[in-house]
This record gives sequence, C-alpha cells and structure tokens, in this order.
Amino acid sequence: MNVLFFLTPKSEVAHLHDDWTLRQAIEKLERSRFTAIPMIDRKGHYIGTVTEGDILWTMKKRYDMNMKSAENVSILTVERRMEFKPVSINASMEDLIQMSMNQNFVPVIDDKKIFIGIVTRKDIIRFCYEGYLKNQREAK
Repeated sequence: MNVLFFLTPKSEVAHLHDDWTLRQAIEKLERSRFTAIPMIDRKGHYIGTVTEGDILWTMKKRYDMNMKSAENVSILTVERRMEFKPVSINASMEDLIQMSMNQNFVPVIDDKKIFIGIVTRKDIIRFCYEGYLKNQREAK
C-alpha cells in the first residue's frame, strides 16, 4: 500500500515554522486545537514535532509561565521530550503501523527530506479495521 493513499497534504496540516517565537507556537496550537504540530523550516524541511506538553514544561522551567517573555523566545529553544520520526514517501504499511503505535500522526518526507504531509493514526486504524472486516466477511 502506498503512503500517498493515506497522506494529508502539507497544505491541510497545521504546522509551525522554525523561525517563530514560542508565543506564535502557543497561539497556533490554541487555534488548531491539536496537541502536537509538526515544525518545518522555510525551505520545507521537517525539523520535528512540538507538543503542548513540550511548551508547558519549557514555560514552567525557563520563563516562569510568563506569556510576555514568550514573545521573544525562539520555538527552537523548546525541549522536545519525544521525537516524532518521519517516514519516507516510500515507506511500507508496516513502517506506518509501527510508527503510529507511539505517535498520533506520522510525518512524511520526500526524497529531499521536504515535509509533504502527515498520515494520522486514525487513517491507519481505519485501514486496518476495514481489512479486518473484509477478512471476517470472507471467512463466513
């Protein structure tokens, strides 16, 4: 099965840019209502994923929960507790399933390491469930 079958393209994915401030990232998370968002550079390369928890703990540890301070802090200073590893556009279904066990979504990059979108855990589970139902019908 091709990764593109499951892909939510970058144009439809809420994402951060690596030159944003901590405050901009907080505002983007708030507007999107997601708990984790991919971060890319201005050339489109995948940098990593930032979670609400990463931001919360950074604010607590370094900035005494002061939103005003967050206006001048680079998002790159946020300590990310978990690495959301991307998969290649050529990844197998097994790779996607394996990665989705620990991540809400799997970032997808092309051969030049450019972020092209995500595959959500929901889509992977739906695919597996439909396969399961098909096997159940065939077994009857």
